Amino acid sequence: MPATFEEFAERIELPLVAPEWSTAEVWAGLELAKAHRLGAVLVRPCDLDAALRGLAGATTRVAVVAGFPHGTQNTATKLYEVRDLVRRGAKEIALVVGTGQLRSREFQHVQTELLQAVEACHNSGARLTAILECAHLTDELKVVAARAAERAQADAVATGTGFAPVPGGLDAVLQDVALLRRNLPQETGVDAVAIVTGIDQLTSLCAAGATSVQTAIAAILEAGQASGPV
Repeated sequence: MPATFEEFAERIELPLVAPEWSTAEVWAGLELAKAHRLGAVLVRPCDLDAALRGLAGATTRVAVVAGFPHGTQNTATKLYEVRDLVRRGAKEIALVVGTGQLRSREFQHVQTELLQAVEACHNSGARLTAILECAHLTDELKVVAARAAERAQADAVATGTGFAPVPGGLDAVLQDVALLRRNLPQETGVDAVAIVTGIDQLTSLCAAGATSVQTAIAAILEAGQASGPV
């Protein structure tokens, strides 16, 4: 468990993927992440080049979405996007798994797509996170998807895109994190996507098994400016 505010900051991934955000707003987010030494930012494909320039030399990593936000593109389109992002310098890619395919029990499709996407990333030294829209999945389908991600050797699995309403709020995300953690090997990360308003909630997600937490951070920063144990 993280013991200081700085260690918690390293677990935070700041999402900068709202479709309406201007370049200036994205740049402000990059500067905020860099100033507070957050673990990572998650950006739109159109902002990848700017993010890599803006965070060059910083400890904050740049991750970029693909197949976003619903994963409804066909496999060829997703793979083209993944390969293009890698070519442009991406070292971390978050790919949305098709919720419709999972709910239709098209598991072979999901497995094959993940295998090809992970291979495209790993061949170039990049990491891949499989994004599940857990709010639309049964526990059975979450486990099936987690095992598909494991077989594909995905580096992490995320609990959502941040765009789907989550019935049950933080409690539901905590349950999803714990479920994924039980069904993934320890070397596979679990990215919790949640609205977090304080260190206590961040602590709960980490205790449940989250290796990173994707959240807006203003309230957390305001509550935890002081260094030292939290």
